Amino acid sequence: MWFFKKKGDEKKTAEPKKTLNNAKVSQETESQPSTLAKLRSMLDERPYPSYVREAVLRELEHLQHMDPGMSEYSIGLNYVEYLLKLPWNKYTQDNLDFSAVEQTLNKHHYGLTHIKERILEYLAIRTLCILRNFRILVVDDEEIALRNLDYILKREGYDVDTATNGREALEKVIQKDFDLVITDLKMDQMDGMQLLEKIKEVKPQVEVAVVTGYATVDSAVEALKKGAVHYISKPINIEDLKRLAHEREQKKRHQQIGRGAVLCFVGPPGTGKTSMGKSIAEALGRSFARISLGGLKDEAELRGHRRTYVGALPGRIIQEIYRLGVSNPVIMLDEVDKIGKDFRGDPASVLLEILDQEQNFQFYDHYLEIPFDLSRVMFIATANTVSELPGPLIDRFEVIQFSGYTEREKIQIAKNYILPKLQQDSGLSSYITFDLPPEVLAFIIREYTREAGLRNLERELAALCRRVARLIVSKKIAPCDEKGERCAISFDIEKIQEFLGPPRFQHEKMGTTNRIGVTTGLVWTENGGEILLIESTRMQGTNQLILTGLLGKILKESAHTALSYLRSNAEHYGIDPMSFSNVDIHIHIPSGAIPKDGPSAGITIFFALLSLFLDRPARRNVALTGELTLTGRILPVEGIREKLLAAQRAGITTVILPAKNLSHVEFLSEDVKEGLQIVLVDDVSKVIDIVLE
Repeated sequence: MWFFKKKGDEKKTAEPKKTLNNAKVSQETESQPSTLAKLRSMLDERPYPSYVREAVLRELEHLQHMDPGMSEYSIGLNYVEYLLKLPWNKYTQDNLDFSAVEQTLNKHHYGLTHIKERILEYLAIRTLCILRNFRILVVDDEEIALRNLDYILKREGYDVDTATNGREALEKVIQKDFDLVITDLKMDQMDGMQLLEKIKEVKPQVEVAVVTGYATVDSAVEALKKGAVHYISKPINIEDLKRLAHEREQKKRHQQIGRGAVLCFVGPPGTGKTSMGKSIAEALGRSFARISLGGLKDEAELRGHRRTYVGALPGRIIQEIYRLGVSNPVIMLDEVDKIGKDFRGDPASVLLEILDQEQNFQFYDHYLEIPFDLSRVMFIATANTVSELPGPLIDRFEVIQFSGYTEREKIQIAKNYILPKLQQDSGLSSYITFDLPPEVLAFIIREYTREAGLRNLERELAALCRRVARLIVSKKIAPCDEKGERCAISFDIEKIQEFLGPPRFQHEKMGTTNRIGVTTGLVWTENGGEILLIESTRMQGTNQLILTGLLGKILKESAHTALSYLRSNAEHYGIDPMSFSNVDIHIHIPSGAIPKDGPSAGITIFFALLSLFLDRPARRNVALTGELTLTGRILPVEGIREKLLAAQRAGITTVILPAKNLSHVEFLSEDVKEGLQIVLVDDVSKVIDIVLE
């Protein structure tokens, strides 16, 4: 029995294992050059920017001397592949057919006329920038050289003008707009260096390239220090000249197209903000990406993680561009008003750089470690309200308000867009058709939804489709008639209640009688407008003002302001000042479980108190909104459109608005003002007989 092995046996057993390890290492070593060579060939296949080439070559050189088994090797390899696959110079061509763009917007969205107009204006500016020819001024005192340069550049499609000396060129630069000046260095009267200095004084945005037969390193450095963008020596290489003009034209065009305010769609949920962004991308022929920023607290989600961290990735912006494969997509920054902030940084501050046209052409992502041009990306932000956004970020936006839809608009959208889509998605379009009269759709909108948008309406109609589909499958409804044609299901209000259940919401209605101390106000929330009854009463007490109804601080201050104004002007309104002594005044706003705040109820509270102390009933068909001051002036308020829609729903016939809201009223469409007598007033004393009997 052997308790040990011979040394020879140990060598025999160890040698095969050593051979396997060597084979594995040899295989990895052989695959390393092929992988790196493939990456080098990818680098040569496309015209990458110089700084990208430098970064890739530097990393490849580092990988060349690294063991492929190390974790750093795979990290570096992934980094190089990511850089090479990013769309550095790949763009989609914008659709410049305005009629087609307008048709696309109308196809997906009913109404929203002023929003579509603003978007078309925005696109018109970008179109003009694309269509404008690049203008070049050529300056040379040699007639033959001047004629040759003029001929070559005009043949390339540029607008070209010429000058024979520096003084003539300077006069033309002052009188006309040029994008590029190509000037000889040695000329009589004013040489190229002097012309360069003068141009930078009068029009610093004009780029200058210097051409000379006396090329030296010193003169080239001096010209570049003074602001020249390029330096060419004679004899001029025609291909170099064409390349120079093309590069400067592309840079100028990219800057012009990229500039402009970032659109920010603001409005209640379900009003079409996100779908409008998709329609813009479709109309332009661009790729679309949506990035939800709700609850985002780590700025690295936008700026990326440094490669030193395990599992590091670029930021969401770069990731979406990488996924789409183009450098000019439409990127929607959704729910930008819900960005968070904690110890990991402030993502809103990163957005300042991303959305700033003066900075984002060199956006620095921590993972890439080199700048990426975001100036061609069309950013669109969405928010429910701008009140939560930082001031500097609001300055980057051009805010477009998405107000709630009118009942008439909702009916048309439901009939022409939502119902056909739901029938198609649920498979009903091949079996049956819906007959939903406008009055039935209006009943669903009023009694089953409470929103400014359309999401809940779509949800209720989807429930209707599901119920019908179940009845068809269970053979309780025949999908076709005797001729094999689709049947139509007619719905009335009773059948809607049978399918959807009892009504879920009850909107406040106009009172049935005129009452003392009770007035009707108009309020605005993110779900749209509503009417609000304000009740007041008085009783023996100790001169207290009692406020109930879960009122906010601003609303309480409005009540105190209204009472103070009434007491200080009691005799003017025919009230005995002593009637305020030894009484408690109680103001209540119903729906006590719902928080209420804002300054717009000041005028409504005042007339409730005036009605109470004059014993004159307030008219039930009159609604009011406006901020009241201690001098009786009425200040403007927000949400006029939503408040007028609420007045229409409640059966109100007369609405009292601040006079300074005239511009808002004139901007509204006629269907919003239909059936309403709108009275604009700047002082409460002018409408007493309109409000009170």
